[in-house]
Amino acid sequence: MTGDDPSKRDPAGMSREQLARLAGDLDDVEVVANTPRRPEPTTRAEKRAEKRAEWSVALWFVLSALLAIAFVLAYSLWPNEYVSPSEDGYTLYALYTPVVGGAFGLAVLTLGIGVIMHIKKFFPDEVSVQQRHDGPSDELARKTAVAHFEEIGEDTNLPRRPLIKRAMLGAVGLFGAAAGVLAIGGFVRYPWTGGDKAPLWITGWKPLGGETVYLRSQSGVLGEIDRVRPEDMQPGAMMTVFPFRESDRGEKELLLAAERASDAPVMLIRLRPGTEVTKRPGQEDFNYGDYYAFSKICTHLGCPASQYDSQNHITLCPCHQSEFLITASAKPIFGPAARPLPQLPITVNEEGYFVARGGFIEPVGPGFWERRTRP
Repeated sequence: MTGDDPSKRDPAGMSREQLARLAGDLDDVEVVANTPRRPEPTTRAEKRAEKRAEWSVALWFVLSALLAIAFVLAYSLWPNEYVSPSEDGYTLYALYTPVVGGAFGLAVLTLGIGVIMHIKKFFPDEVSVQQRHDGPSDELARKTAVAHFEEIGEDTNLPRRPLIKRAMLGAVGLFGAAAGVLAIGGFVRYPWTGGDKAPLWITGWKPLGGETVYLRSQSGVLGEIDRVRPEDMQPGAMMTVFPFRESDRGEKELLLAAERASDAPVMLIRLRPGTEVTKRPGQEDFNYGDYYAFSKICTHLGCPASQYDSQNHITLCPCHQSEFLITASAKPIFGPAARPLPQLPITVNEEGYFVARGGFIEPVGPGFWERRTRP
């Protein structure tokens, strides 16, 4: 253990204190002062003071653990289905985001406070000076670093404070579990359950049992049905429409569900006569004359892409500025969206109303890694 070069010292047979000191020498760290914050208590008053300090630190970790549990329970069990302000249960729905966000945020905050309090109350008051070195550490430096951390644990007397140690481990473990739930919670439901009848394929526009699906506009009065005819729109106009079945008439809950479904809104656009249009292969007959119907849901992140510029035939998503050219089958021409808006096949029935000839042949909304082109 002699010589001026610390890296040439033999760590074999060194004690932990000597290895920790060697770690400092290898890093060119000079400890100017190291005063224990709380030495081993000898009197009853000192023991009581240490116990109070230990509890004050442990309580922050316990609080963080409880908040992590509260987050997991709220995330998993709290009602999160949309409820309008006029309906029962709206208060619980409105509190979902504040409760989930508040619990997770406070879990992070209290965990951080616990760590800070532990450092302030039990870590030694140390002043060190280190010279800066570039490049990775060698094997000896990494080995001695372990001993250095063990020395820090000994200096803070953590081994003889099991309450803080258990509370800290519990808080870190439960916070990790809460973070895991947050990370994987959105992947619990397998999107392709049901094969071709999976929810990602089936929207309210798909005819079921041979029942006609009409295009209806939203009048603002629940239960009032405004089915759309070609003469209801002027050239260059755009109208948001929703699916309607005669079996839904008078059923306010079903009508409301059709309006609230995230994949239901469709833009019905009437181009001016003579407008040149480029159609996607396999969708040449999806339109009815100058009338075209496209999903209103942006293929980037699901915002409503319905700010329609009839002069340039462009619809804009205001969230991230994706633009879709309607005369080119709604393909993206600007912004982060990477695929066209899905087109709904439409026609006019013998009554003179617009109806859906079928459902969308591709998923509506944002892209995902399992997205296929056709069912």
